[in-house]
Formats: sequence, C-alpha cells, structure tokens
Amino acid sequence: MKEHVRRGRRARKAGLWTEATAEYKAALEAADAATSTEVERAELAGELGLCELALHKYRDAAEHLARSLEQREALPEALQQRFEAGQRKSAPHVARLVLGVDPPDAEVLVDGKRIGRTARTYTLFFEPGQHMVRGRAPGCKDALHYLRAVAGAEHEFTMPLLCAAASGTKESSSAKGTTTATPTPVRALPAPRAQSPSPWASWPGTLRVVGISLATGTVSAGAILMISASKLDQDMSARRDQLESDPRSSSSMCWQAPDRSPCGELRRLRDARNLSDRVGTALVITGGVIGAATAASFFTDFSFLGRAPAQDRVQISPVVTGHETGVSIEGVW
Repeated sequence: MKEHVRRGRRARKAGLWTEATAEYKAALEAADAATSTEVERAELAGELGLCELALHKYRDAAEHLARSLEQREALPEALQQRFEAGQRKSAPHVARLVLGVDPPDAEVLVDGKRIGRTARTYTLFFEPGQHMVRGRAPGCKDALHYLRAVAGAEHEFTMPLLCAAASGTKESSSAKGTTTATPTPVRALPAPRAQSPSPWASWPGTLRVVGISLATGTVSAGAILMISASKLDQDMSARRDQLESDPRSSSSMCWQAPDRSPCGELRRLRDARNLSDRVGTALVITGGVIGAATAASFFTDFSFLGRAPAQDRVQISPVVTGHETGVSIEGVW
C-alpha cells in the first residue's frame, strides 16, 4: 500500500492524473482494518477523489470525496479544506441521492451494479440522466426506483421491501414450489424544480444590459449636444451684438453677405446651433424611450417564454441638474 501511495504522490505532483488515479485506487483497495486506520483510508479516498476530479470523472470524485469527509473531524485542517474544495467543484456536475433502505441488510444495486456494502442509509451520486435503483433481500420482493438525475440537484427517498412476516408463509411458498420474486416498483419522485433564473439570465438579461447601455449613451450624447447648442447660441448672440455695435452695420447688411464675412460666420453658428439642438433633443427622447422600455422589462412576465417574472423591486426617477440630464434606476434583482 505504501509503495502505491509514494508512486501516486509522484504522479500527482507531475500532473500525471491517470497514473495517480490508478495508484491511489490500488492503495485504497489494499488498505484494510488490519494494515491501516480510518484516517489513512479517508486520506486515500480524498486524494483519489481529487485525481478523479482532475480527469473530469465527477461521479467517482464526488463519491470518494464524500467518503473521505465522513472522517472530517479526524483529518488535518489542510486536507479538510482541499477535499471540501474538491467536493464543491464536483457537486454542480452530479446528482446526489440520500437513500433509505428497509430492511437495513438489503442489497442495493444501481443500474444493475452492486454497491458492495449494506447500510440503512446511503449517499449516492449519479451522472445526469435516467437511472434504476434496486433493493433486494432474501425472503423479500425486490423494490425498484427509477430516478431522473439532474446535475446539481439533491434527491431523497426511502425504499421499503415487502418481506414475508411468518415462517408459515415460507413453508407455504416452498410447498407451491420456487417462484421468482416480482419487483415492486416504488413511485418515482418528481424531478426537483429548477430555481427561478435571475432577471439577467439568458436573452432577457442581455437585452436589459443592451437597453441600459443604449439609454445611458443616447441620453448622455443628447445632453452633450444640447449643452453644445446652448454654448453656440451664446457665441452667436455675442457675435450679433458685436455686429450691431458697429456703426457701419445695418439691418440689411447680412442679406447678401459672402460666406467669409462676419455675417457668414453668424449663419454658420446659427446652423450649428440648430443642428446640435435638434439632434440632442432627438437623442434624449430616444434614450428616454429605450430606458422606459428597459425598465418595463423588469415588470414583464416572461413565463410564456419559460422565464420567471421579475420581482417588483425597481425604482426609476429622472435626474436633471444644471449640467446633466439622465435617468436613475435603482433596485434589487
């Protein structure tokens, strides 16, 4: 056993996970009550589970790590932390089943394969998909349970076996001849309900992010253009006042003024102001519409698309200052 452990450690440090898995598995199989302690076997199971996790053998990893952590209190703290971290990584990839069996000495088979030990309660792990759990014991009818395992879910049920209560029943059965026990199906529990997705999940969340970004960007750009229009208006007023103060000017001097004249510059300022004002106003209105539509999505029931409705926890309020215009969206989602 010790030689397997030494080779397993060398392979693990070198990143040779297949070889490390084989060595730790051989060491665990060679360990028994006469040659090792419970803590040593727990450590071997944990190391084997971490190697299996590196190979993406999530079911085997979860099973060995859970077996190791049954002796959690006896393990050094550093090993506890390593094995618990590995257990957390494997949990989202497997389904966990807590199975109660009556009588406790009944043999349990998963997909036709014997577990190899007997107990009143088992903690089993499954790859996602359909599985069959069978319980059998001498003098009892087999019990069957069909399980649809969902990754990351936890299942729990008890599987009782119908057994002969009196010896007279056994004699009556022997008189009629040997008969094959008929499995008694156990009603399968419904698959656990999936948790409601976050309002940011899938395409509704993506559209919300895009909507908030567009609303913020358009409102900001529109506000900047409107401020620019205001500045241009001030420049135009100053230029007009300057022209009117010139004794050579008149009310008709700008009618046919060339482009490079002061009056031409005044027209260009006016056109730039009007353009900035119109575009800025349009962008602010567009951003407001996008922001309102995005905010409304938090109150929209997407259940007809397989999505849960968002919670009513969003508050929206306009924000206007001397330099900025926008929308404040606050809430918990």
